[in-house]
Amino acid sequence: MSRAVLCLVELDNGEIATASKRALAVARSLAVAPSLAAAPSLAADGWPSDGALAAVVFGASGALADSVTADLTRHGVTELWLVSADGLTGYAPVAWARALEQLAPERAATAVIAAATDHGSEVLAHLGALTGLPVAANCVAAAWTGDGTWQLVRHRWAGSLLEEALLEAPCALLTVAADADAGDAAAFSDTVAGDASGLGSPAAAGDAAALDATPPGAGPEVITAAGLPVTTFTASLDEADLRVRATESAEQGGGMSLATARVVIGGGRGVGGPEGFAALEELASLLGGVVGVSRVVTSQGWRPHRQQVGQTGTKISPELYLACGISGAIQHMAGCQSAKHIVAVNTDPDAPIMSRADYAVIGDLNEVIPALVAAIRAASGQVAATKEAAG
Repeated sequence: MSRAVLCLVELDNGEIATASKRALAVARSLAVAPSLAAAPSLAADGWPSDGALAAVVFGASGALADSVTADLTRHGVTELWLVSADGLTGYAPVAWARALEQLAPERAATAVIAAATDHGSEVLAHLGALTGLPVAANCVAAAWTGDGTWQLVRHRWAGSLLEEALLEAPCALLTVAADADAGDAAAFSDTVAGDASGLGSPAAAGDAAALDATPPGAGPEVITAAGLPVTTFTASLDEADLRVRATESAEQGGGMSLATARVVIGGGRGVGGPEGFAALEELASLLGGVVGVSRVVTSQGWRPHRQQVGQTGTKISPELYLACGISGAIQHMAGCQSAKHIVAVNTDPDAPIMSRADYAVIGDLNEVIPALVAAIRAASGQVAATKEAAG
């Protein structure tokens, strides 16, 4: 049987989540690395991987959009597995882990990889408990060394340093850091592969399956969507597997995920109280973003914990993080350091976040934010008027 690297792919508003794309990059670097040729699988007969990368998607009602399957192909995916089960209608961590436990030997997985999101980290932790295999978290690169171990580079101490480590496991269970770099993952695998001796290529190892081989069936017949083989896998679950499950998600509630939002408007102690977030909500709405908060805000009960950004909250990597009235303690910066651009608004020029921000506004957020909202609304009105005149 051919071998594959499995990658749990999360969807965000019907598209591949950015964090999952980073996980796919690391997974692909494993799937194509020559050193993977000697990797045994969870199914356990010692045959090498054929280099296939299998994306696993839960909760997809019917077929995925062609744009999603095309995007998966662009990220190196060679086959897609849609997981379903009786009673499984949304996120259920134990059920998802149980399904992966069953799919891994079915597909002869050499590794199971997920993004280090709340869902990905929780599911891989349960999978480790179910299989008895170790889980390595927050990896940025990984490669099979050929001697029974996996060589890893991963974030430690809230991302403040990189650790090189060895993982001894017949099947690697890895979560990929939110800011893992695709180029670094590929380069690292190439380096390890070059250092490994006598491993050869997957084809030379004696497995005749090609990268585009049709995966083994699991339930319904394999179909093809946008050139990608798609198989529906029906997991066998019991009542205990479904005991813990989400009844509502940000997407179902009409919002978007804090972890995947392109714009995050952050509020801290300086907002002053629950009523002070109205202006931040308005600004987030205008910019197509969401509101995030510091730990002190949730501790005061002003906003729910699910909006907390930081080491003990959600790690974000938006294009823009606008931090309002946030001092920038190290625990908070650990959650937002992957933002492409940080803009800080604070009355204290010596606040730690001011030195970490790309742009800093020294001023009262109760004056700055309303002025910014007014300017955006005025600009939007001018654009609308111009379009109306042109039409």
